[in-house]
Amino acid sequence: MTAAQWRKPARDRSGRPRAPRPRGSGGPPVRFGNPRPRLRLVSLGLTLVMLAFVVRLLQVQAVDANAYSAKANVNRYIPVTLAAERGSITDRSGVDLATTVDAYDITAAPDLLTPERAKTADAPRQAAVLLSPILGVSEETLVRTLTANPKSKYAVLARQQTPQVWNQLKDLKSALADKEAKGRGVNVLAGINREAHSKRVYPNGELAAGILGFVDSQGKGGAGVEQLLNAKLAGKDGKRVYAQSGGRQVPTGDVKEQSAVPGTDVELTIDRDLQWAAQRAISDQVQESKADRGYVVVQDTKTGEILALANAPGFDPANVSAADPQALGNAALTDAYEPGSTSKLMSLAAVLEEGVATPSTPVEVPNRLPRADRAFADDIDHPTWHLTLNGVLAKSSNIGTILATEQLGKNQAASNQILYSYLRSFGLGRPTGLGFPGETPGILAKPQDWSASQQYTIPFGQGLSLNAVQAASVYSTIAGGGERVVPTLVRGTKGPDGQFTPAPEPARSRVVSQQTAKTLAHMLESVIDDQEGTGAKAKIPGYRVAGKTGTSNRVDPKTGRYHGYTASFAGFAPADKPRVTVYCAVQNPTKGSYFGGQVCGPVYKKVMEFALKTMRVAPTGKPPVRLPVTYQPGG
Repeated sequence: MTAAQWRKPARDRSGRPRAPRPRGSGGPPVRFGNPRPRLRLVSLGLTLVMLAFVVRLLQVQAVDANAYSAKANVNRYIPVTLAAERGSITDRSGVDLATTVDAYDITAAPDLLTPERAKTADAPRQAAVLLSPILGVSEETLVRTLTANPKSKYAVLARQQTPQVWNQLKDLKSALADKEAKGRGVNVLAGINREAHSKRVYPNGELAAGILGFVDSQGKGGAGVEQLLNAKLAGKDGKRVYAQSGGRQVPTGDVKEQSAVPGTDVELTIDRDLQWAAQRAISDQVQESKADRGYVVVQDTKTGEILALANAPGFDPANVSAADPQALGNAALTDAYEPGSTSKLMSLAAVLEEGVATPSTPVEVPNRLPRADRAFADDIDHPTWHLTLNGVLAKSSNIGTILATEQLGKNQAASNQILYSYLRSFGLGRPTGLGFPGETPGILAKPQDWSASQQYTIPFGQGLSLNAVQAASVYSTIAGGGERVVPTLVRGTKGPDGQFTPAPEPARSRVVSQQTAKTLAHMLESVIDDQEGTGAKAKIPGYRVAGKTGTSNRVDPKTGRYHGYTASFAGFAPADKPRVTVYCAVQNPTKGSYFGGQVCGPVYKKVMEFALKTMRVAPTGKPPVRLPVTYQPGG
């Protein structure tokens, strides 16, 4: 058997013998194509694609990195101001007179509402429609704010909004962001944010509004202590920058924060309860007298501290827009007016201190006194009075005061110079020392500039002007033994660390001797206690009271001419151991009496009684020293 015969038959994949190929078929053998060219072509394509990616990556991350980073940050990072909490203002016992509550300024980023970024043509209008009912601002106003500067990243839409308003906006922003994520709309509120600025509140309403002032729409002090100490009260704002997406903060994003520094608390010298009593008393009197306005000043005679500073009419510092512009400010410091007879205390202080006369020195007072270009008179016609110097003060005689002050120098010019020096020492013609916004120093011309008539009117309180705090300070100087203490209104401050810092001690200056001050106190008692005195309505049972009435012609601020009167009353108690000074003035009373004793005497009594009780001042133990008011001619 040959080898061919022994060859195994060909089989298929199932293992069965394959049928032999018929001979003579003549077909060519099957050959497969070479894959290498195709692989080279695919590799080249992939290489070109990868090369394009690498070039673009280099461009983004290296060449144009800063530009792309800036574009990304435009929509990614949001700056928010962290407003400092404004310091509180309290009375001397720590009772809040002005404080803050949470509030927000609602802001927007107008550049996020342009058609290119918002992906809609009328994004500002859509945002305004949603915001208007929540913020209480008209749609047109909001549209103008949002479109005024399209490139701006900051615009204020509404100020001093409550936390509830912000919560509504936040919920609405979240709902719009969810719809945008699902492709069902555009979040036109993505750029709406808030700044915590807090809201100034005044728990006691109009109480002490003239002292406190108010805060304007920018959160800055607009008057009073709020303006005077704005830098301390305001603190220092902080800043927070966070990453956002779709109007929401990215939880894992970068946050940079500079904390705000809270404002300093300010403690005033005033007593809230005493302020209330003074404000009520002067308000009632202004209303009863149908007067233009009035003020009451209460001062501690030992320390110079202002315990109350009340004005009528007042205003609500939380709603300044509704207030009468004439009532804003603090008229007790900003009004300059002629003091009238309360000023005679300074004239007689000069007479006593210079040794020209004593309380019992006789002064013959005629019905008329011809001087300069006129004949001077007292407030009533009378026969010739035979008064002592004490009687001149008790009966408030203009003529008697002129006659006494003429004796100060060897001639009228010398007398004028001496009187002027005492008026300046008492604080007239210069600031009180409070530094209050809008405060007037009054008007006191130099003696060489006094007119012929001023030489004789200034001694009894006409021809010069002052403010109410200056007038009170004159009487506190006598009550304090002849030493003037600069008035103070701030007792101290408390910083963010809780440390209390007392205010600096006020400056002191000697005006008259202790003996002169004591003598004047006895003379002022005659005004109240003597049956011929003008201040009987100011008597307080159980206490010795020293005081002086004042009734002066009033210069109308609109016309510059004399029209109406200024009624006033000033004094201190107890007269033997003074603790409290009270000064009252009412401008242009038109109903009833216009005399100081009748109009302001009752106000003085009410306020002084309340002050003595509040300060727990014991009743007077000794009877008053009764000085003679008149003398017997030829006796």
